[in-house]
Amino acid sequence: MMRILLDECGFDWDKAFEICQKVFAYTNHTVMAEALEKWNVDIFKMTLPRIYQIVVEMDRRAREKLEAAFPGDQGKINYMALIGDNQVRMANICAYTANSINGVSKLHSEIIKDSVFHDYYLFKPKAFKNVTNGIAYRRWLLASNPGLCKLLDETIGDGYKHDASDLTKLNKYENDKTVLKRLNEIKLANKKEFANYLSKSTGQVIDPNSIFDCQVKRMHEYKRQHLNALNIAAQYLYLKENPNADFIPKTYIFGAKAAPGYYMAKQMIRMICKLGDLINNDPAVRDKLRVVYLEEYCVSLSEHLMPAAEVSEQISLAGTEASGTGNMKFMLNGAITLGTLDGANVEIADAAGKENELIFGMLTPEVNNLKQVGYHPNAFIMGDDVANSALNFLERGWNGENFHEVTENLRTSDPYMVMADFKDYRRAQADLQKLYGDREKWAQMSLKNTANSGIFSADRAVLDYARDIWYASPVPMGK
Repeated sequence: MMRILLDECGFDWDKAFEICQKVFAYTNHTVMAEALEKWNVDIFKMTLPRIYQIVVEMDRRAREKLEAAFPGDQGKINYMALIGDNQVRMANICAYTANSINGVSKLHSEIIKDSVFHDYYLFKPKAFKNVTNGIAYRRWLLASNPGLCKLLDETIGDGYKHDASDLTKLNKYENDKTVLKRLNEIKLANKKEFANYLSKSTGQVIDPNSIFDCQVKRMHEYKRQHLNALNIAAQYLYLKENPNADFIPKTYIFGAKAAPGYYMAKQMIRMICKLGDLINNDPAVRDKLRVVYLEEYCVSLSEHLMPAAEVSEQISLAGTEASGTGNMKFMLNGAITLGTLDGANVEIADAAGKENELIFGMLTPEVNNLKQVGYHPNAFIMGDDVANSALNFLERGWNGENFHEVTENLRTSDPYMVMADFKDYRRAQADLQKLYGDREKWAQMSLKNTANSGIFSADRAVLDYARDIWYASPVPMGK
């Protein structure tokens, strides 16, 4: 836009930049470094020579303003600069230019102020805001879960179809045994539908009477699918040693794709798939434990899964997930969040009540403190027989394959602190088993999640952006 305003419209620099500042707002969707793009100066200059000239001038002017704001603090100025270390820093360009900067959950918005863009927060604090993500709830409820919608129509009326906040009316039925029984019946019907869909599309057979424990999201170390897999390995070993154990059958469902060049993520996929093959073909455990990895996971497939899900795995390391939206879709359909207090999980737990979720793991300040003193995964592995056994099992492997690259990473570096949270994660999984045995209690928790999910509607998010970011006023219909 600066190029168009300068070269084609004839504006001077100050006027052109003023217009750009009014036009652009910056929504940050992740704190992961790989998403905060940086381009090699030589490549940028060769590919976009005129744009590079403009960025250079923008950087010069930015440095002048930063020097005025932070006199003599050259380290801070260099860190905030638009060009540095032979790179064009796209996130810094956004932060410097935009009239507002927002995160996509309350926690994430605080994190970007405290860490990633802390210096820019000091520079322009009024620009920083929050807009929590939202979902197209009509797709994920009305189009995907007709059974639940029928119950809602009969109990609270159909106002929720136009205004998601109407879902809160369902709260008054939390002790209604008839409604709770209906909720369990609807969930079972949805599970049977998904099992049939899976059987027809992939040939995989799963038990609709087992717990459907789901983790569907991009494959990344910070999302910690390997934490889930490590626990599955531990449960497999436990059931092999204790074949008569009191264990409610469980089906773990994964859906995830990895970035093409992300080697460790691909190793995690391989490990989960091979672990699933081993478990699913072992007659000693397959009636109690199943693993499904959904290939080519997409929205259409998700529309079958979300209504059937009972457990929503949201297990990222606290402070790494910006928001998540899958967690909202699961919540809307009555799944219980098993997760850390990260991203929008914090707001989900606040909305439905922490007692209606399964929370585990370190909080963001605890994670930061552990990083500061120095994190050593072996400190958490030593003395934990379950952790040692599961790691050794995956390390040795089976049928000529092993997963030493994943286990070595967990033993030595473990950048997302899987081992620090592993013991408490197992505790949460054990709590899940106990809670699920009380079908009425589980239905009650499910109801509270659906009833309080309306705040995560995209309708609300769009209105928040209109009001707080763009200062747009609603226009009455028909006028």
